[in-house]
Amino acid sequence: MHNLSRTQAGLSWVLQLTAAGILLQTLFFKFTGAEESVYIFTTLGVEPWGRIGSGFVELIASALLLVPATASLGAVLASGVMAGAIVSHLAVLGIEVKGDGGLLFGLALIVFACSAIVVGIRRTQLPMIGHYFELA
Repeated sequence: MHNLSRTQAGLSWVLQLTAAGILLQTLFFKFTGAEESVYIFTTLGVEPWGRIGSGFVELIASALLLVPATASLGAVLASGVMAGAIVSHLAVLGIEVKGDGGLLFGLALIVFACSAIVVGIRRTQLPMIGHYFELA
């Protein structure tokens, strides 16, 4: 059963657009080598490849989130990337990076939460395992 109720579909779209919008907005800073992005990935010891690579993964996740047939995969991918960002903040970077007041950490939490909820809503649409989540 891949059918979502009207409420589920509407909520999913709001969350998908929110997550994709945040991810796409932050890509500009990753791909242009903005000072904060370079600082983050230098501190993590993976500059420039980590910055560019994570940017491409976030771009793919955003595109997948915007297509109904692949939204569940995009949400899984975005959740994974944001889990890594959250752990990086908590273990290495700290909540606040270069005086941002915790903005980047907060955005990572928002994208993670939106994506995790989308995975929950669209769980039956996950390739190969979605059928395990269908109700009898």
